[in-house]
Amino acid sequence: MTDHNRAMLARRLSWRLEAAVAWLLIGLFRRLGPVRSSNLCGGLCRRLGPLLPVSRVADRNLRLALPELDDRARRAVVRGVWENLGRTVGEFPHLAAIVRDGRDAPGDGAGWSVVGDEVLERQVAAGGPALFVSGHLGNWEMLPPTVAAFGIRFSSFYRAAGNPVIDRMIRALRDRAMGAPERPPVPLFAKGARGARDALAHVRGGGSLGLLVDQKMNDGMEARFFGHPAMTAPALAAMALRYRCPVIPGRIERLAPARFRLVVEPPIPLPDTGDRREDERLLTQAVNDRLEEWIRARPESWLWLHRRWPKALYRRLEQDRYPD
Repeated sequence: MTDHNRAMLARRLSWRLEAAVAWLLIGLFRRLGPVRSSNLCGGLCRRLGPLLPVSRVADRNLRLALPELDDRARRAVVRGVWENLGRTVGEFPHLAAIVRDGRDAPGDGAGWSVVGDEVLERQVAAGGPALFVSGHLGNWEMLPPTVAAFGIRFSSFYRAAGNPVIDRMIRALRDRAMGAPERPPVPLFAKGARGARDALAHVRGGGSLGLLVDQKMNDGMEARFFGHPAMTAPALAAMALRYRCPVIPGRIERLAPARFRLVVEPPIPLPDTGDRREDERLLTQAVNDRLEEWIRARPESWLWLHRRWPKALYRRLEQDRYPD
């Protein structure tokens, strides 16, 4: 056996062992049910997450974006971020079981309600392509199945898990939440040039696409975010302006363990200055402004754990905090 074959065999064994652990955890979460699973994972992450080095990234982000918060308030937000992330993980195996029940208040039991359902109903009646824009807020994994309940099964970009066995498990859970096996899986597009071309063809053919546009894209377009320059993916604006399709903002608000509210807002007006580059900039900025508004209202619901702004801003922040 060659060194290459031995390495491949070891990698496959590692994948299967990781997948076995993941399958056991999924089985445990399913036995617990959505509420207890959410509570378990949320509590663990709330306690352990703030101890991890990545929490320092969240603290720096908060000092940049919300300088009015003191140390105690920032620590509270970081704990909330980890709790929300843990709950999202614990709720993931239950996506298909969390269904609309119309109760729009915190309470016992899993379920979701909606505000702005008329926006979705108008889109269904109008037909044609649409772009749904959101961010990593609340349980963002609930966005596709809740919108699908209105008859709009949007596709999205997808970063495959490094372990292909676990990746198939994740895809199966998402497909089940979208109605599989009764309905065929919605297409997902890999991040990158080929995925972008496939997504463009999907929209051109009348399909709907969901995008989470709150993460840094180094080769993107510069727009303001919390008052600072932030490189932002321009694909949404480019597609919306090219096909003149509605850009519908929406988010998932967490009300309680495994209980959510889907909030859908009217489409963002498409600019038409006669300068395509300026129109893309204006639309990208409008999306960032909407995201900022949502995050300011519930800062603990957003994923502050990634470096959203340029490195120079973080260096300047540390220099201001610890001057020579």
